[in-house]
Amino acid sequence: MKDGISKSPRPTRHTDRTDPTCEVRNILDRIADKWSLLVICVLADGVRRFGELRREIDGISQRMLTLTLRQLEREGLVTRTVFPVVPPRVDYELTSLGATLLDTIQALVAWAGEHGKEIADARAVYDARAAANEPAARAVS
Repeated sequence: MKDGISKSPRPTRHTDRTDPTCEVRNILDRIADKWSLLVICVLADGVRRFGELRREIDGISQRMLTLTLRQLEREGLVTRTVFPVVPPRVDYELTSLGATLLDTIQALVAWAGEHGKEIADARAVYDARAAANEPAARAVS
């Protein structure tokens, strides 16, 4: 050791795709975003066409819905069936793997519904406190 600098390798974040913790993080990144959760919840009720999904998921853009469905299909959670008719018809539904997520996701959605007011109240308290402290923070800088 010279000048307090160690020559031993520093621990690094798991970036190796074969590392199980990295794979878990990748999976959670995909299924835990708000749009994926909402798509899976809507598909819990059965097969949906793209337009139906878009109408049922408030605030999602066409582009975001397309990207979300592609990723869920890639992960093996949703199947996409194209019918050779005019106009084209495409159906989306949960796979058996995707259906295994329903209990977990529905519990999370139920929890959010039960505690939504508490969370909104906590946000309001935090925002008021932050706003009150903002002028003092500016004066110090």
